[in-house]
Amino acid sequence: MDRELSDGGGAIAPRLPPAVGPGGPCRRAEPGAPDYLERHYWWAYVRPGAVRLWERQWLINLVLLGNYRRLGVAVREALSGGLDGRNLQIACCYGSLTVDLARAVAAAGGSLDVIDVLPVQLDNLGAKLWAGAPVNCVCMDSGALAYPDASFDQVLLFFLLHEQPPDMRQQTMREALRVLKPGGTIVVADYGPPARWHPLRALILPLLRFLEPFARDFWRFELAQILPSQCGGPGWRKRRLFGGLYQLLVRQG
Repeated sequence: MDRELSDGGGAIAPRLPPAVGPGGPCRRAEPGAPDYLERHYWWAYVRPGAVRLWERQWLINLVLLGNYRRLGVAVREALSGGLDGRNLQIACCYGSLTVDLARAVAAAGGSLDVIDVLPVQLDNLGAKLWAGAPVNCVCMDSGALAYPDASFDQVLLFFLLHEQPPDMRQQTMREALRVLKPGGTIVVADYGPPARWHPLRALILPLLRFLEPFARDFWRFELAQILPSQCGGPGWRKRRLFGGLYQLLVRQG
């Protein structure tokens, strides 16, 4: 996807795709679902029937073993200092997280951009938002964000990286850091290596390994080890949740 950045590093005003209003359709020709999404996640994200099946709060909470609300609260707390600015969520997610975040952004007087490569996901999010929500929903590849450098005060990635192949994962993080303003906040919520004593380790991980073919490293290594160039530097702090099965990584400044 064309980012429209100059060769010398100076940002040129990008041709951003039209925003999707609450409940409205995605109004640009989509780049097409990446091959790995079609092959491995057609049942979860790509097909309209999959969206209708999975867009249930109780079901997503079940998938996260009862931790959806706790993770959402942790994300909003981590982002609370900059909600009055320009915020970016990279990739849609099921459940109320984005709507709750949009409410917090609206109360603070900020704005929220949500990008996703799948129009069906953007349409689903638009149907959950209220009229006048300060949210721009944009069809865009996470590995080639059509925004200039340093465009956002805060960036969120919520359970996205573990679903991407390693090369795509690295490019997504590079882009997330590129569009983050100096001094801004980036939040990554995802799986982590659970403690050896975790009671669900032997029960849950075999199932997750079957459903999440690119996530194996997340249950063995820290994110700083998985993405050392992007997440291994100073300034990152980590919060472990549910015995380490989930992690929240935050970098400010």
